[in-house]
Amino acid sequence: MFKDKETGRIGQRRYGGTVYEEFLPELRGKRGIAVYDEMSANDDVVGAVLFAIEMLVRQAPWNVEPGGGTAKDKEAAVFVKQCMDDMSETWADTVSEILSFITFGWSYHEIVYKRRMGKTKDKRTRSKYDDGLVGWMKLPIRAQETLYQWEYDSEDNLLGMTQLAPPDWKMCTVPVEKALHFRTKSRKGNPEGRSILRNAYRPWYFKKRIQEIEGIGIERDLAGLPVIYAPEDMDIWDREDPHMVQMHAELEKMVKSIRRDEMEGVILPCNFKLELLSSGGTRQFDTNAIIERYDTRIAMTVMADFVLLGHQQTGSFALSSDKTELFAAAIGAFLDIICETFNSQGIPPLIDINGKHFEGITAYPKMVHGDIEDMDIAKVSAFIKDMAGIGVLVPDDALEDYIRQAGHLPGRTSGTRELAPARQQQQEQWQPPEPGGAAGTDKEGIPDGNTEAAKKRLGRCL
Repeated sequence: MFKDKETGRIGQRRYGGTVYEEFLPELRGKRGIAVYDEMSANDDVVGAVLFAIEMLVRQAPWNVEPGGGTAKDKEAAVFVKQCMDDMSETWADTVSEILSFITFGWSYHEIVYKRRMGKTKDKRTRSKYDDGLVGWMKLPIRAQETLYQWEYDSEDNLLGMTQLAPPDWKMCTVPVEKALHFRTKSRKGNPEGRSILRNAYRPWYFKKRIQEIEGIGIERDLAGLPVIYAPEDMDIWDREDPHMVQMHAELEKMVKSIRRDEMEGVILPCNFKLELLSSGGTRQFDTNAIIERYDTRIAMTVMADFVLLGHQQTGSFALSSDKTELFAAAIGAFLDIICETFNSQGIPPLIDINGKHFEGITAYPKMVHGDIEDMDIAKVSAFIKDMAGIGVLVPDDALEDYIRQAGHLPGRTSGTRELAPARQQQQEQWQPPEPGGAAGTDKEGIPDGNTEAAKKRLGRCL
């Protein structure tokens, strides 16, 4: 029997189940998860970008295509689509949980199965279907902050995720064979991927601190700088006198706690004096411009700087269109990652666990996604008009159905409509030939004169 053993290693910096690929200590492991969570929850630009991604992904249609053309292949595809819509949590909510891999770089979901036994009281068998097949009950996330360590074998193969999670705080390992593991990217097999917010960390870090300093400066400019004068015969700087040390500490605490609000007020001993010094003038730096610069950097790192167009009095419609198309392409890549993960880790075990029922299928069904935004119907219409005008496209019922769907128009009503004379003449002109050919038509079934004219316009005639 042929056996092969790996001789090299990936080179992943890992110790005790913890990955150390990130060179910044504050972005490693749980510390990094806490930082990315704060960025997504507190920063306005980061929140807007993540919200835009989630809303666009939520409106994308999902479907399952058969792996072949047999009846069993089609049945398997229908079965997987049923499982997507037959979970205890909606498919939209499941996708929302999966999208956390964009923020943290990875997400890990345990696959929980159920026997489809119809409308039973037991949630492990409750289903819309009563065929007795095994489907998905739910795909719950194993939260990133509950990660304790990753489990590996001696050949750098990931075995599972061990978590320490509330409320019972017990360690348990979810094996990779019973999970869906989503990652934004793979570098040296790193199970934690790479957050899309990684490159935004530096501008976010400085922006956060400048905002804090700005807030303190505004408060001090509005309230004034508090200064307390002690009586001339009292040396509050005498460190040898315990009473003076205590007095100095109390006065310092009083100065630091002065705020302009409904509770403002100061009580001073006799001969003490309090003044609020006003600001000496404007600041040297424009903090608003600095913060706007960092906002632009944050949005730029995730190709979403179009969200700032109009807010900074810059940009044009053409620029916005180009940037949104690039952003949509990036989101399409994330959708591809979700589909590929299901196609490799989720659907094959689902089909196999049902034993002989799907035996003989050509290949496993494939999950696919649709577009995240509607096409520009004006551009499509102009394209079809131009192509039909030179004879490249032939208007037919299938093309009409496509245009109706793209333009969100009502469907055709078969057998009840009457074609306009111009459309009737057009369809008769481009009528396909009868089997065996017909007089006056070429081998493609297009009238001879029209074919030659179209070829001349396309430059295909020698």
